[in-house]
Amino acid sequence: MQESSGYGERFGERLRAKATAFVSRTLRNTDIAVTELRSDNPELGISAPLVREDAYLIGFHFVDYPVHEYFEDDRVAPVTSLRAGNTTLYDLKRSPQFTINKACHCVHFYFPRTALNIIADSAEAAQIGELRYQPGVGIDDPIMRALTSSLVPAFEAPEQASRVFIDHVTLAVGIHVAKTYGGMISAVRPPRGGLAPWQLRRVQDVLAANLRGDISLADLANECGLSASHFTRAFRQSTGLSPHQWLLRHRVGEAKHLLRDRQIPLSDIALACGFGDQSHFTRVFTRLTGISPGAWRRNLD
Repeated sequence: MQESSGYGERFGERLRAKATAFVSRTLRNTDIAVTELRSDNPELGISAPLVREDAYLIGFHFVDYPVHEYFEDDRVAPVTSLRAGNTTLYDLKRSPQFTINKACHCVHFYFPRTALNIIADSAEAAQIGELRYQPGVGIDDPIMRALTSSLVPAFEAPEQASRVFIDHVTLAVGIHVAKTYGGMISAVRPPRGGLAPWQLRRVQDVLAANLRGDISLADLANECGLSASHFTRAFRQSTGLSPHQWLLRHRVGEAKHLLRDRQIPLSDIALACGFGDQSHFTRVFTRLTGISPGAWRRNLD
């Protein structure tokens, strides 16, 4: 079986664009992924064929694409105009191709059908059949817009991206796609009690030991013996936060302890608390406390 061309560099090569990708193994025995594509001055013409597989691409477009010429199984779809903020769906079983006729900036989520069915199993729902979409037509999907936009900082600075955050957003997109375009109706209700005390302590210890977020959502779920989707719901039920939000607040709490020592430079505190650099530290600290780290330290007087 050929390696997938639905994400990463192989995907970018076929669309003649620079690709930045994050691959998530949140779901057992299958990869899901998100790829940002950018092309400022692409070679014009038809994109190269993608490897046929039982998987879908969910695209989100950051710029207008006035003439969207799209083909499935060598059959041309009606020409459409995509606007910035539109979402499009593509079935990799149907060998989608595109006419490259201008610069683009978009993000595509990759979901094999096995991944969508794992999501359905976790929700005690029926298996996902075909996703509903009109070939080549853009959709105004505000949930996709919010979720995809939250990943922009990660693509701008991949070295600072938190794995648990990428996993969380990618899984959230998968659940949304399964419900909205796959007709999934969940029979699962959020757990009333959230995580057991031992599970919550274990996860918080693991997160605290990985301040940079270099741990996957799947690993956290495994610590609790739960699926990723069940774990995420239970963690929020217990804490009121997603794992990534909890981790950011814990980083800031650790930073406050270090800020009391005026001999430690802000740049060193940033790195010690898992932030990519001082500016990243300042942005997060200010957002969560309403004051910059330097001002917070000065107020200790």
